[in-house]
Amino acid sequence: MANIVPDSFKTDLLGAVFDFDSGGSTFKLALYTSLASFSTATTAYTTTNEVSSAGTNYTAGGNTLTNNGVAISSNVAYVDFADTTFTSVTLTAVGALIYKDTSNEAVLVLDFGGSKTATNGDFVIQFPSPTSTTAIIRLGDA
Repeated sequence: MANIVPDSFKTDLLGAVFDFDSGGSTFKLALYTSLASFSTATTAYTTTNEVSSAGTNYTAGGNTLTNNGVAISSNVAYVDFADTTFTSVTLTAVGALIYKDTSNEAVLVLDFGGSKTATNGDFVIQFPSPTSTTAIIRLGDA
């Protein structure tokens, strides 16, 4: 599986549901043990297959992301988030969901390409460099 951009995100983006400017919408990142329930038809955050909170220091719903805002370069607009750390956790995750905090609308499903584990340590989500060719969310000429 690869990263998934839900169809609902595409229509909601054009419908002005999201504000990616710094200080705009608040976004969260939740971790999952399976991505089987996600597809382009995904519309919202779900607890199905979310990493268990029992004894791991992981909080259901995940971490709030720091949105570094929107930029444009070479005719490509892009969004950047600061890296986020789940501190002192014991967990295994195969992917994550970025979603809008106040209304749970799905933004992006991230596939880690396999199981990633932390044992009584930090689990870090490192976003790509904020450039027009590597940022996590990019919009440009087709």
